[in-house]
Parts: sequence; C-alpha cells; structure tokens
Amino acid sequence: MPKEKKQKDKKSGKKVFILFRPFVAFFRYLRDSWREIRQVRWPSRKATWKMLLAVLVYTALFVVLITLLDLLFRWLFGMILGN
Repeated sequence: MPKEKKQKDKKSGKKVFILFRPFVAFFRYLRDSWREIRQVRWPSRKATWKMLLAVLVYTALFVVLITLLDLLFRWLFGMILGN
C-alpha cells in the first residue's frame, strides 16, 4: 500500500480516511487559532479609546490634506488649460 494511505494522525495515532483529511486539517486550524487568540494580550478599554481617537484625528487630517491638494491641482489645471 502507498505510504499516503497508511499515514496516521500524528497526535492520536489513528488512521485518517483520505476524504476526512481536509476536515481534520480545518478543525486543527480552528483549534490552534483559538489557542493563539487566548494568548493575545488585548488592550484595556482606555487604551482602545485612545487608539480610536488617534485614528480618527489622523483620518481627519488626511481628509483635509487630500481635499486641499485636490483644490490646488484643480486650480493649477484650470490655469494651465485656460478654463
């Protein structure tokens, strides 16, 4: 028999039927992802609000910057093209 069919699940030592291998891999991925998420150190509520405020301030500044650049280029192209 080919080695692929004799391949065993590494942790439990059971043979895994070839059609179930994707499901075994998927559930192993979910289990490992859950373990990683449990190890994450989430920020406190205060830190989260500070970061949110920083994102909103930077977003507002870039909106203003892009709007000013748009107005500047619109004026320049209007002058160049004679409109």
